Amino acid sequence: MRLFSRFSCRLVLVVSVLSTPFITVANSTVANDMASKSLFAAKDIFSLEYASEPQISPDGDKIIYIRNSNDIMTDGKNQNLWLLDVDSKEQIPFFSDEKQYSSPRWSANGEKIAFISNLTGSYQIHVHYLKQNRTALISQVQGSVGSLTWSPDGKWLAFTQLVADKRTVIAKMPEKPKGAKWSKPVVVIDQAYYQRDGSGLVKPGYKHIFVLPSEGGTPRQLTQGDFHHRGKLSWNKQSDAIVFSANRSKDWAYQSLEGDLYQVMLKGGELKQLTSTPGKEFNPVFSKNGKQLAFLSTSNALNPYRNAKLAIMDWKTKEVTRVAEGFDRSIKDPQWLSKSLLAISYDDFGKRKLATITTKGKITDLTANLAGTTLGRPYISGSFTASDEGYMAFTQGSALRPADVAVINTGKKVSTLTQLNEDLLAYKTLGKVEEINYKSSFDGESIQGWYITPPNFDPTKKYPLILEIHGGPHLAYGPHFSAELQRFAAQGYVVFYDNHRGSSSYGERFAMLLKYKYSSKEDFADHNSGVDAMVDLGFIDEKNLFIAGGSAGGIATAYAIGLTERFSAAVVVKPVINWLSKVLTADSGLGQIPTQFPGMPWEHVEHYWQRSPMSLVGNVTTPTMLITGEEDLRTPMAQTEQFYQALKLRRIDTVLIKVPGAPHGIAGKPSRMITKVEHTLAWFEKYKTKIED
Repeated sequence: MRLFSRFSCRLVLVVSVLSTPFITVANSTVANDMASKSLFAAKDIFSLEYASEPQISPDGDKIIYIRNSNDIMTDGKNQNLWLLDVDSKEQIPFFSDEKQYSSPRWSANGEKIAFISNLTGSYQIHVHYLKQNRTALISQVQGSVGSLTWSPDGKWLAFTQLVADKRTVIAKMPEKPKGAKWSKPVVVIDQAYYQRDGSGLVKPGYKHIFVLPSEGGTPRQLTQGDFHHRGKLSWNKQSDAIVFSANRSKDWAYQSLEGDLYQVMLKGGELKQLTSTPGKEFNPVFSKNGKQLAFLSTSNALNPYRNAKLAIMDWKTKEVTRVAEGFDRSIKDPQWLSKSLLAISYDDFGKRKLATITTKGKITDLTANLAGTTLGRPYISGSFTASDEGYMAFTQGSALRPADVAVINTGKKVSTLTQLNEDLLAYKTLGKVEEINYKSSFDGESIQGWYITPPNFDPTKKYPLILEIHGGPHLAYGPHFSAELQRFAAQGYVVFYDNHRGSSSYGERFAMLLKYKYSSKEDFADHNSGVDAMVDLGFIDEKNLFIAGGSAGGIATAYAIGLTERFSAAVVVKPVINWLSKVLTADSGLGQIPTQFPGMPWEHVEHYWQRSPMSLVGNVTTPTMLITGEEDLRTPMAQTEQFYQALKLRRIDTVLIKVPGAPHGIAGKPSRMITKVEHTLAWFEKYKTKIED
C-alpha cells in the first residue's frame, strides 16, 4: 500500500505540473490519428465490394447477383452468388465460399438457376433447384464456357465454347533419339489475328454453339465451320432454334465491322441467314410471345465510333423495322417488357441511363444511376435485367459508392436492396465530386468535366491539381466512384477529369471530332482549357499542376508534355509512343488501322508520326514516370521503352516502372492498382513545391 501511495503522489505531482500541455498534445494526437484513419487509404482498396450481373427472376420477386470482393491474401477477386428477396430486402448467401461463380441465369419458370463455377476444380455448368435446395453438376466440358442461355421450355442450356484446331506444321522434324533433350518445338503462326492481350498467343480453334440437356448429359455442337459464333444467344419460343450473330465470310478476320444474324436448328443443325445488311447485326432477343426479334446494328463505315441502333424483326415475315433512327446515342442491351415495350440502357453526358423504348421509338428515362461496376477509375459502367412483370434489377452506383443492387419499375419507383460498402465507406471522409463545364480554346467546343476536392476542403486555400485523362479514346468518365482518384484526393490533391472530344455519351458528332486526330493539339486544348477553368475557380496552386493518364490517356499525357511545360511532373501509363510500330506489333492492329487512320502505316508515314508522342519528345522538359505491364499486348512494353530511352538520352528526369505479369488491364489485381496509385503519388510528391498560405 505504501509503495502504491508513494507512486500515486508522484503521479499527481507530474500531472499537476504538466496537465494542460499534456492533455492538449494527447488530444491533438488522437484527433490527428482519427482524422488520418477517416481518409481513404491504399489498403482500403482490398475492402471494397461491388455488385454485378443482377438477374431478376421472371416473376420479379427475387434477384440473384454476383458479389465481387477482393482477397488480401491471394491478391485476387472473389465472385460469390447472393440471393435477394425484393419485398423484404433480405439477402442470403447462395454460394459464398473460396470458389468462383459467374453467369447466374434463371430458368423461364423461375424454379432453377444455372451458373458456371469451379466448384469441382474446373469451370463447369451447374443447376440449382430452388425448391429442393439441391445443386447438380451437369457438364464435363474441356475449356471455358460462354453465353450460357436457358431454352424457354427449360429442357436445354445453350452455350459457346472453343473447338480446338491443330496448330500448323510446316516442316517435319527428324525423330528425336530416346533420352535426348532438344529445344522446345517452334510455334508456327499463320493467322491474321494471332495474339490477345491478357491471353497471349491465341489458341487455334473456333467458337461454336453447343446445347446440353438441363438435367445433364453430353453437349452437342450445333454450328460448324472455321468461323467464330459468339455473343448473345436467343432461343425461339418453341425451343427448337437459336438465333445468334456471326461473320461467316471467308475474310472474317479482316472484317471486324461485319456480322449477320443466323438461325441454327436444334435438330440437324440446319443454318439459315437472317440478315445481310452491311455492318454488324448483334444482340438478338425474342419477345415473350416469340413474334418479334429485337436486335442491335452498327454501320460498317470506317470510323472509330459508331452508334448502335435498335431494330425489330417480324418473325413471321422477317421484315425489319428500324426504331428511333434519329436517336443520337448508342443503345445497349434491349430486353422485352411487353409486346410493344423494351427496356434499354444508353450513355448520356457521362452517365448510363436505364430507360424504356416503345416499338414506335418513344424513349422514357427511368434512372441515370446505372453505374458502379468499375472500381479503379470513374468510367461509365453498369448492367440490368428485366422481368416479365415490368420490374428491372440494376447496379446502382454513385460518386461515393460502387455498385449496389436496386430494383425499379416502369413507374420509376426505385428500391435499393443492398449496402455493400457501408461497413467501410460510411466511416471514411471521401472527396466530393463536382461538375464543371467550359469551352475549349481550340474551337469553343463545350466540354464537360468533374473535379474531386480533398476531404475537409477549404475553398480559401490553394491545392495542387492532378489532371487525369481517360482511355479509349471513345470511352467516358462520369460522376462515379473511383478508388484511384479518391486516393489522390485523400492525399490533398484536387483531381480534375474531363470528357474531351472523342469521348462517348455525347453523340456521333462529338465522338468523330477526334477522327484521325488521336492524339492532337485539339484534344490537348480540351484538357488544357479545363486546367485553366479549374485555376479560375481560385483554389488551385498554379505552381503545382500534375498530369496523368492510362492507355489513350497515357498517349494524351505523353503528347501533352511535348506541347507544354506547365505541369510539374507527369505519369504516363501504358501509352502508345510510336504509332508506326504500335499498330504492327499490338493485338489491336487489324481493327485499329482501318478505323483510326487514313491508311496503312507505310502509306501515311507522316500522319502516323504526327499522331505519335515521339514526334514531340525533343520538346519535353517535364519529369516523367512511365508505368506499363510486362505482358501488355495492347500497348506493348517496347512503346514505353522507346519513350524512356528517348527521355534518358535527353537527360530528362525519368523512371520506368515495369509491372510483372500485368497485361493492359494493369490494375486488374488490387495490389497492382495500389502500386499504380502510390507510385503516382510518390512521383508527384517529389516535384510538389511548398504551397504558401
